[in-house]
Amino acid sequence: MSSGISVIIYHVKDLARAKALFGTFLGVEPTTDSPYYVGFELGGQQIGLVPDGQERGLTGPVCFRDVPDIAAAYQALLAAGAESDEQPHDVGGGLLVASVKDADGNVIGLRQQP
Repeated sequence: MSSGISVIIYHVKDLARAKALFGTFLGVEPTTDSPYYVGFELGGQQIGLVPDGQERGLTGPVCFRDVPDIAAAYQALLAAGAESDEQPHDVGGGLLVASVKDADGNVIGLRQQP
């Protein structure tokens, strides 16, 4: 796996409200603004807002780490005792994401750039 957390995703109920709040909090305008994702960049860190997590029971942020081979990283985490949350899949433009849960239910995200 590569180093560093590449993006922190907050799952929100009201995207417009969250966009206004995070814009004020971070002091920057979104770099990506769509109905399914609003992204900010601050000091090289990406912070994203996604309007779907509440339906999946996600109430806190999920950190994603960039990896060169998402399938191998996902399988390695499963072998280490993680439980599958989302199998690797394309979220658009060739960007692959996946997530697992640790024994305490914390979600761990993986991301592979196209």
